[in-house]
Amino acid sequence: MILLKSETDLIKMRKAGLILAGIMKKVIGSVRAGMSTRDIDNLTRELIRRENAEPAFLGYNGYPASICVSINEEVVHGIPGERLIEESDIVSLDLGIKFQGFFSDCTETVAVGKVAPRVRKLIDVTRQSLNEGIKAALPGNRLGDIAGAVQGYVEKNGFSVVRQFVGHGIGRSLHEEPEVPNFGRTGRGTVLEPGMVLAIEPMVNMGTWECVVLDDGWTAVTADKKPSAHFEHTVAICKNGPEILTRL
Repeated sequence: MILLKSETDLIKMRKAGLILAGIMKKVIGSVRAGMSTRDIDNLTRELIRRENAEPAFLGYNGYPASICVSINEEVVHGIPGERLIEESDIVSLDLGIKFQGFFSDCTETVAVGKVAPRVRKLIDVTRQSLNEGIKAALPGNRLGDIAGAVQGYVEKNGFSVVRQFVGHGIGRSLHEEPEVPNFGRTGRGTVLEPGMVLAIEPMVNMGTWECVVLDDGWTAVTADKKPSAHFEHTVAICKNGPEILTRL
């Protein structure tokens, strides 16, 4: 069942999104070579605490941290630990919070220092594929229009869309119906209505779209060990079009 949000709900979700965007900007600004992924998690926890918010991921199905930090071939759900970030790494930061009963969720992929041109293109294409998906998030369109816009843009640029993991509805729960895939045919799927709020999150690989989950039960990596990028926004479907609630 898809839960539509009232205008009162959206006011609270806008606030949650604004707080999350502010935290994410500070986290992005902190990322540098030589720091550990646990350092990022510690900073994230402190920033969330200062905003009187709650980390959405900590304890979720047993997840042990407040942020997912995925490096290079890690696609999603990387667990912070002792690994040190190095020059030329790309780092995906996936973060969610709960504020006044509502969740918000966003992801950014950042390059540390200089990266190869093909890696830079991977990041840029993934970011733009999210924008293409958001542009398709219009009332009266269908979920497949978002999926088709993302997949079409990604594959036109020579990359592949992850299929094992998808976006989701969001609101009073971190994950609500519907699922929001980043691949599929336009004109298919659930009709988009004002009041829906979606976490749209393309994950894009340089090589194969296939992923493998490591023994920790969380970290997903590309099957061919080539780099992956990930971007996400929480987006409200409104009468006049999509509204990005986590705009940085």
